[in-house]
Amino acid sequence: MPWWSWLVIWTVLVLGLLGELAYFAWSLFRKVVAAGREAAALMDKAEVLSQRAEELHDTFEPAVLADVDVLRAEREQHLTERAYARQARRDARVRRGRLLVDVDPATVPDRFAHLLRRT
Repeated sequence: MPWWSWLVIWTVLVLGLLGELAYFAWSLFRKVVAAGREAAALMDKAEVLSQRAEELHDTFEPAVLADVDVLRAEREQHLTERAYARQARRDARVRRGRLLVDVDPATVPDRFAHLLRRT
């Protein structure tokens, strides 16, 4: 091969490399700018949250200082609500189970009627 063909090959390779590096640099720059925008938005949200936390902190009262009778009533109310919800879930499971076990004979096709007869 003549010497100038090697020069052309290496020139194309170097230009391709520079093109790839420029593409990756541009992509990285765009990602850094987007990350900066997101960081600024995050700082704004963090500021709002810290202000709200300070507002909540001013009105916070520890349970240690609360009235024992009030706390006991709240706890009993909570336990009663949990027991009621648990019983409601159990009743719903029982109803679904009965729907699976009990069969309405009117809805069974004739070809399966022999399965309903209990001897």
